[in-house]
Amino acid sequence: MPQVYIIIVTYNAMKWAQRCFTSLRNSSVPVKCLVIDNGSSDGTQEYIKKHFPEVDFTQSETNLGFGKANNIGIEKAYQHRADFFYLMNQDAWLYPDTMEKMLEVYRNHPDQDRIGIISPMHIDGTEKHLDIFLDQYIAANYEKTRLISDLYLQNLKSHYEIRFVNAAHWLLPRHTIETVGGFNPYFFHYGEDDEYVNRIHFHQMKVLLVPGSRAVHDGIQSLHKIDYTRFENVRVEINAMNPNLPDALRQEKKALIQSMTRNLITGNLTQYKTLWKKYRKISSEEDQLSRFRNQVIQKGATFLNLS
Repeated sequence: MPQVYIIIVTYNAMKWAQRCFTSLRNSSVPVKCLVIDNGSSDGTQEYIKKHFPEVDFTQSETNLGFGKANNIGIEKAYQHRADFFYLMNQDAWLYPDTMEKMLEVYRNHPDQDRIGIISPMHIDGTEKHLDIFLDQYIAANYEKTRLISDLYLQNLKSHYEIRFVNAAHWLLPRHTIETVGGFNPYFFHYGEDDEYVNRIHFHQMKVLLVPGSRAVHDGIQSLHKIDYTRFENVRVEINAMNPNLPDALRQEKKALIQSMTRNLITGNLTQYKTLWKKYRKISSEEDQLSRFRNQVIQKGATFLNLS
């Protein structure tokens, strides 16, 4: 039986804790769970320790954000000789056969070393609909996968290769960690999964979606859920570090200058100021962005300490 470690980063998770951690106990495949708490103030820590003592709990002294906290869990699971690393949001839960169905696809795949990420179908919190973001990811891949057609005609394959799926539910084989590494510490919250998937593709690995496996993600059902008054839009930084794009940083700066010019000419001063602020930011971070980009093109446990 493979060693499966589930890694959950918590921050005020009481709303979902009971369903989340109970679902792990009910998995048909035995799993072990590592929690990294980012400084909850709603009693999450005490609840998990009391009601789920089997969880390996780590308390961070500061809020590390999503990626850095997950990296701690990945390093710990690797030291425990995990075969699979399952990254799962705190606002999520499994069905009893979620893991079993994904592992079955992995076992039967003819080229296991090319598998970077395996994902179940994401169901929303009502458990009556697909998560709206999964709808978007499937639609964006319609030409390649024909998954929508297969759903309608009830002719589903065991798995489909897609461009991207968010990190609410990611199953990572051990060789993914050893080839691609962990999350980029540049990102605090949002953007880290987009950047990671860029690296998956750069290292010639695949993202697989498994229709026979499903799991819940009780996230906000809006494609515009990110509040950019609280969280920075990091699309430019993601592109600047994308190893699949040649001369990426220079091209992003060039595109920003062109957009600034257009907005200045048309009198859209608010957008011009926003773009100017972004241009100044990435210019000041040019050395850091270049250094990270040079790191992610290397094969190995980037951003992790696995020794």
